[in-house]
Amino acid sequence: MAVDLLLGLQWGDEGKGKIVDVLTKNYDIIARFQGGPNAGHTLEFDGIKHVLRTIPSGIFHKNSVNLIGNGVVIDPVVFVKELEALDKYDVDYKKNLIVSRKAHIILPTHRLLDAASEASKGKAKIGSTLKGIGPTYMDKTGRNGIRIGDLELENWQDKYRALADKHEAMIAFYNVDVQYDLADLEAEFFASVETLKNLRFIDSEEYLHQAQKDGKTILAEGAQGSLLDIDFGTYPFVTSSNTTAAGACTGLGVPPNKVQDVFGIFKAYTTRVGSGPFPTELFDEAGERMAKIGNEFGAVTGRPRRCGWLDLVALRYAVQVNGVTQLIMMKADVLSGFEKLKVCTAYNYKGEIIHHLPYNIEAENVTPIYTEMKGWKADLTKMGEATQLPDALNDYISFLEKELEVPIKIVSVGPDRKQTIHR
Repeated sequence: MAVDLLLGLQWGDEGKGKIVDVLTKNYDIIARFQGGPNAGHTLEFDGIKHVLRTIPSGIFHKNSVNLIGNGVVIDPVVFVKELEALDKYDVDYKKNLIVSRKAHIILPTHRLLDAASEASKGKAKIGSTLKGIGPTYMDKTGRNGIRIGDLELENWQDKYRALADKHEAMIAFYNVDVQYDLADLEAEFFASVETLKNLRFIDSEEYLHQAQKDGKTILAEGAQGSLLDIDFGTYPFVTSSNTTAAGACTGLGVPPNKVQDVFGIFKAYTTRVGSGPFPTELFDEAGERMAKIGNEFGAVTGRPRRCGWLDLVALRYAVQVNGVTQLIMMKADVLSGFEKLKVCTAYNYKGEIIHHLPYNIEAENVTPIYTEMKGWKADLTKMGEATQLPDALNDYISFLEKELEVPIKIVSVGPDRKQTIHR
């Protein structure tokens, strides 16, 4: 059996959690392949909003197995709080949540290092969520990291002590004011580790290999967005993992020839959290309106998201890099009421008209070139069929499909799992 992928095509916050939840009924296994608790996947159903940070978004479906892959970094403290939040919903996570032994662990000192590093940058800060993600991936590539499988070893705390001591020396080197009580942080950390050890740890690449041989259906779930990819994103204002389709292969141990459909999710407009270039960003009433109606605040951090018109240059780039086969458009309802919509179809890059994403998209180099389209006034949130969508929205969708050369199969018209239109 092939593996399908689902990932974001912008700067994250596209609504991946909702769509994974919607699609889970079609899959036996939901496998998260990268990122850490800096990702917030929001699911809403039965009038309740759930925010998942590490746990795959299929967890509320009793018949699905949810796997945390080797490409994910896990903070035991945050993770246990997620588990506790599930307890009141009768979720049997000891049965249907499994963790790769090769996944790396975020230590308390990783978070402190993150804060010290960011503070030392001053105005040049990258907009880190301060969750310890970057330092953990640095230890992973530096071959210093502690992994889930290490928790099964008798001397794992010796490895922990050596790495934490190294981190404290690094924090002192930054020479910034970071106040902390490590003993207090460690008490919570070690208690959380004991709870974490009650879950099933697996050799996930072998598990997925056997699952495919047994005919199981698998959906790989990404976090963040393609434009935050460590290689292909707007570096250095990116995350520390590969958020693109290739990351599913390295983050799960799935070979490329086993990947089938790649579902790419994007908003009907564009948002970005934190620092970094954003060519179509709006600083006027239209941008404020998108933010207000779309409730554009980070699910984990609460930080306000910057808003702007849809950028097809960047979106086309993400479609190409990921090999997207089906598109899913989120938050179409947020654009209801705009008399005119704008879509960026090209850049003026240093005086030249280009249609691809260049190496540098800082404002001094790039000016977006827009195509204007007619808006719609209809309230989409009560619609359930594609035939109900207004003509102007259908024209918008058709225009995007022609530009991107990939069909838009799902249109989301609200946060609830029921507010999902299949085309």
